[in-house]
Amino acid sequence: MVKEKRDVSEIAVFGGGCFWCTEAVFKMLRGVSSVLPGYAGGTTKNPTYEEVSGGGTGHAEVVRITYNPQLTTYKDLLTVFFGSHDPTTQNRQGNDVGTQYRSVIFYTTPEQKKTAEDFIKEINISNKHGASVVTELVPLDVFYEAENYHRDYFAAHPGNPYCEVVINPKLEKVQKQFVELLETKAD
Repeated sequence: MVKEKRDVSEIAVFGGGCFWCTEAVFKMLRGVSSVLPGYAGGTTKNPTYEEVSGGGTGHAEVVRITYNPQLTTYKDLLTVFFGSHDPTTQNRQGNDVGTQYRSVIFYTTPEQKKTAEDFIKEINISNKHGASVVTELVPLDVFYEAENYHRDYFAAHPGNPYCEVVINPKLEKVQKQFVELLETKAD
């Protein structure tokens, strides 16, 4: 008797500033099979990068993460998400300013919503004297894939000044703080 192979993949959608940074961070994690940059949360159908970066569509730059929950949990993804950007700044990550760079979680299940609510509550309780988390928590309506030239941007343009100055330090931070969640490569 042959057992059917069951697809155990789940989807998480996060916006934590520029999607080039967020994509590069999540591509390093164990159990993540794909990370696609895109747009969510706005009103314009099939938006372009130029439209979203202009700030008038209501969309945020996001990544859609496909992952195996048997290898990494949604809570693990939240840990890296909150640890790799500043969830206490409204509509800003570093020099990237505007609603398109807001901190946002687009949940796809009631369980994701509850896990994220509890996680944010824990952060705020543990950080009584610091700024509160302003990360939006909203249901995913539509995810629009970004243009192809945004995919694997960091890998394709490691010498780009933005990659060197913004993305590299973020990746180094994640590699130090979340070593137990990183994908290990076989020799």
